[in-house]
Amino acid sequence: MHAKVTDMLRDRRHELILRILRADGPATVELLAERLDASHATIRRDLVQLGEEGLLRRVHGGAMPIDDRDDPFVDVAEVRSAEKDAIARRCAELVKDGETVLLDIGTTAHRVARQLKGRSITVITSSLAVLDELQDEEDIQIMLLGGMLRRDYRSLVGFLTEDNLRQVHADRLILGTSGIRPGGHVMDTTVVEVPVKRAMIAVSDQVVLVADVGKFPGTGMAKVCEPGDLNIVVTNAPVEPVTGTALREAGVEVIEV
Repeated sequence: MHAKVTDMLRDRRHELILRILRADGPATVELLAERLDASHATIRRDLVQLGEEGLLRRVHGGAMPIDDRDDPFVDVAEVRSAEKDAIARRCAELVKDGETVLLDIGTTAHRVARQLKGRSITVITSSLAVLDELQDEEDIQIMLLGGMLRRDYRSLVGFLTEDNLRQVHADRLILGTSGIRPGGHVMDTTVVEVPVKRAMIAVSDQVVLVADVGKFPGTGMAKVCEPGDLNIVVTNAPVEPVTGTALREAGVEVIEV
């Protein structure tokens, strides 16, 4: 198997392991292997690496989340941080001064916000992490969407968020995802976020999907949009042929960094 593909699958497993532990608490190697459709030996190697990185605590027969870390946003932010920074820099290059940019929730969109410092733009977002990052930037006008607070993910969701989105327009949307299916469908594992993402797409002239190497092939129970709803995909992944064909046939530009 190609080294990049191997790294992609491993990184995706690591992200999912952290999410499972955060949501369900301690888990055995057997349970994780079943949930991720991986061998016991593979899961054990994953737990060793994540334990060495301080992202989980290994226990006999499995693992548990770190007790003093109560923020899953931080857990996911620390997975593939260098790769996400490279994608974020390329996304920021697409943004022109004077534009209105809609920033989705998620750790990669948060990193895009960091790269937009010093620009003269308007940012619309439902991400409190983006707000924290940009609130002291005097040349950036910030419009924070209302809604119900999801503390663990530093985001606002619900009918108020969707209603607020219907009152605005964006030149460009930076959209996150849990993964992209081989047919180019954009997925999400968090169902409550899906209507907000769809509303963001509906009010944006251009949709830029950010998807690092762990998002191919994608996971997620809910479909956010079709490939035809996208304009650009920015990734550090070698897009596999089926996905690449689906995106190209839909007129999507794929930028690999």
